[in-house]
Amino acid sequence: MDNAAKTNFNFQKIISVIGILLMVIKFVAYYLTGSVAILTDALESIVNVVAAVIGLYALYLSAQPADQSHPFGHGKIENISATIEGSMILVAGGLIIYESVLSFLHPGEIRQLDIGLVIIAGAAAVNFAVGRAAIAKGKKTRSPALVASGRHLCSDTYSSIGIILGLIIVYIAIALGYDAAWLDSSIAIVFGAIIGYTGLRVIKQSIDDSMDRNDEELMSQMADLLNEYRHDDWIDIYKVRLIKYGHGIFVDLHLIVPKDMHAEESYEEEIQIEEAIKWRFGEAVEVSVTPAPCNDQFCRFCDRNCFSRCEDFEKHLRWTSESLMMPHMHNPPRIVTIGNSINNKGR
Repeated sequence: MDNAAKTNFNFQKIISVIGILLMVIKFVAYYLTGSVAILTDALESIVNVVAAVIGLYALYLSAQPADQSHPFGHGKIENISATIEGSMILVAGGLIIYESVLSFLHPGEIRQLDIGLVIIAGAAAVNFAVGRAAIAKGKKTRSPALVASGRHLCSDTYSSIGIILGLIIVYIAIALGYDAAWLDSSIAIVFGAIIGYTGLRVIKQSIDDSMDRNDEELMSQMADLLNEYRHDDWIDIYKVRLIKYGHGIFVDLHLIVPKDMHAEESYEEEIQIEEAIKWRFGEAVEVSVTPAPCNDQFCRFCDRNCFSRCEDFEKHLRWTSESLMMPHMHNPPRIVTIGNSINNKGR
């Protein structure tokens, strides 16, 4: 288990423990108040705990090294975990709406709402802090499972904030002598729908990752890296593909090198590209480079001294996230001037 995987796994353990504690606290708040809106928050905490345990197992499994049965490792399990978690969020939203409708039709007594509000507010603050930290760490280490856990906790926080604001209104209404039990159920219905929508978003993201949807941000970072650390003999790079396996990445690219370059030199350039990529994205990266010799159209983008030059050097190609994904070598249009035309005819 590498450092990034170990960090993710340990952080997920923290999320699991905090999730269990907050679940107990929220059910205590429901027992004290009898509020359906608070029950909504407590029911979602059950989903949080189960999802955290699933995420914990997924991070453990994804950290296992590649083997004969899984030559690219086990990182895809994180996408499966995120899909399960999103499905559970969606189901929780549906159950919350169901319970809220029943409570709306048969309202019960609400009591000690002030104590319940304080408890739920404290739990929401803890959820938000842990959720934001999980998202930041998950993005940094490219862990779909950890990002999904963080988003789940943040969605729980947002629903808690809405529930708190709604219950404050209920509390004021009760204090003024109004019957506000129906409003408690209405608040729960609204936030049950919001929770269900969050589940759909998590499912969509995990499906995109499973289908190897292009990560535009990651490709942009790759373009910046190659431009920053390029060698003069990296004439062109194209057909770059990035496939994410949990926190790992498989990078496949094609490299144009000078045609008079020996095999040993070409191999050294491949190693330099691999080291640059691993320096930026970590050791959990596999790089496959397919080298190919240049042709005459690349003379103007190569400043190497060779006997095959047919044009003067103009500039090095600058890569963008869009150009790196092109399935063929780049061939920017020539700017033909009258002087160049006369010179070419004179040759």
